[in-house]
Amino acid sequence: HRGGVDALPGKTIAYLGDSANNMANSYLLGGATAGMNVRIAGPFGYLPDPAIVADAERIAAENGGSILVTTDPREAVADADCIFTDTWVSMGKEEEKAARLRDFDGYKVTSELMALADDDAIFLHCLPADRGYEVDADVIDGPQSVVWDEAENRLHAQKALLVWLLRQD
Repeated sequence: HRGGVDALPGKTIAYLGDSANNMANSYLLGGATAGMNVRIAGPFGYLPDPAIVADAERIAAENGGSILVTTDPREAVADADCIFTDTWVSMGKEEEKAARLRDFDGYKVTSELMALADDDAIFLHCLPADRGYEVDADVIDGPQSVVWDEAENRLHAQKALLVWLLRQD
């Protein structure tokens, strides 16, 4: 959607929500490796492991990128090229739903937050999504959303992994 791998260096991505989870960690390390400017926003108590942030900062410095960890979602999305989020209530953590909804108040990806990003910014979510919780329906179903292309890409990657696994002795 934005020019392929060669276009990644210098792009700015923003992730909002549970910033201590696997998705935030992957964006930190993967984005830093690609020379991207990675911004992670989450509330206190849900921020990334400082050791992962330190690794990402070192990698970003080597590749021309940058890392920002903040509790301010508006700062994270300002002029970003891509905004990501993930479910706030993962499978097996349903008993935490009420607390997480309270704790993540203000981190929902809304059209107002998308308006702070680059005019051409896209929205991604690894799915499944809970419309109305971590993302508003008008964002995930809107013209800036490319979640279905993301899901399709993941499908092909999983099929390739299955083929590889089946060929192992």
